[in-house]
Amino acid sequence: MLSAKTKNLGIIGYPIGHTLSPIMQEAALEAAGLDYSYIALLVPPGRLVPALEGLRALYFRGWNVTIPHKSTIIQFLDAIDPDAKLIGAVNTVVNDGGAITGYNTDVIGFLMSLAAANFNLKGRRAVMLGAGGAARAVTWALCKRRAASITIGVRNPSKAMALANDFKEFASIDVYDWNSEEFKAQLGEADILINATPLGMSPKVDEMPPIELERLWEGALVYDLVYSPSKTKLLLKAEELGHPIINGEAMLAYQGAESFRLFTGVETDAQIMLNAVRQALASE
Repeated sequence: MLSAKTKNLGIIGYPIGHTLSPIMQEAALEAAGLDYSYIALLVPPGRLVPALEGLRALYFRGWNVTIPHKSTIIQFLDAIDPDAKLIGAVNTVVNDGGAITGYNTDVIGFLMSLAAANFNLKGRRAVMLGAGGAARAVTWALCKRRAASITIGVRNPSKAMALANDFKEFASIDVYDWNSEEFKAQLGEADILINATPLGMSPKVDEMPPIELERLWEGALVYDLVYSPSKTKLLLKAEELGHPIINGEAMLAYQGAESFRLFTGVETDAQIMLNAVRQALASE
């Protein structure tokens, strides 16, 4: 029950109705018996500054950040974690007595989801589809775990070169048009294929990236960051071909668990959040 001692948490974004963060965080808070409240806050693009002033004034302990504020918010922070600075995006903010610090927990979320699947990135050859915000976090995760190489396939290679240039000192990164023969050849060398595009996401479940999964060797892991539906067209086809698959649910849960730890100082079982996500998606 809410009281004068209840600490406030939330998520800011626009739109905000799609977010599963309140469901995940409330489930973890209840399991931990912590006196916190977590709410979704609709913040249009032009209202970010007054929203941050309000969150500070109301002593919010912290908040998650979603589109369109992940990059814009950086200029208004008092401090930023090195991972978030390099990625150029913040998804978690912690308020320590009015001083706000930004973090990006997507890197940990991605790495923990692979660890749960007993997949070690070190020395592996990665192929990734897309070069947006999610791809930047994944790229840094691949660099941190010393992937042997990173190949990025996109519609427009010129737009993806900025990502490659930002991380080129940490790993061997090549960018190709995903329809090119050069990219198709790289598929055959991949140990892991990662879809960091929204193609296949509900409600457009009939979409998938235009790639030939048959070119992958049979042991390659296929990881789709999309979590709704639980099996995209890409994952269904990969599964039919005998590939191990992972969807975005685990990454979502693990990044949420890391945000929870930053907010509260308490470790939580990501499975609690994962169960809450699955239950919510099943009821849609």
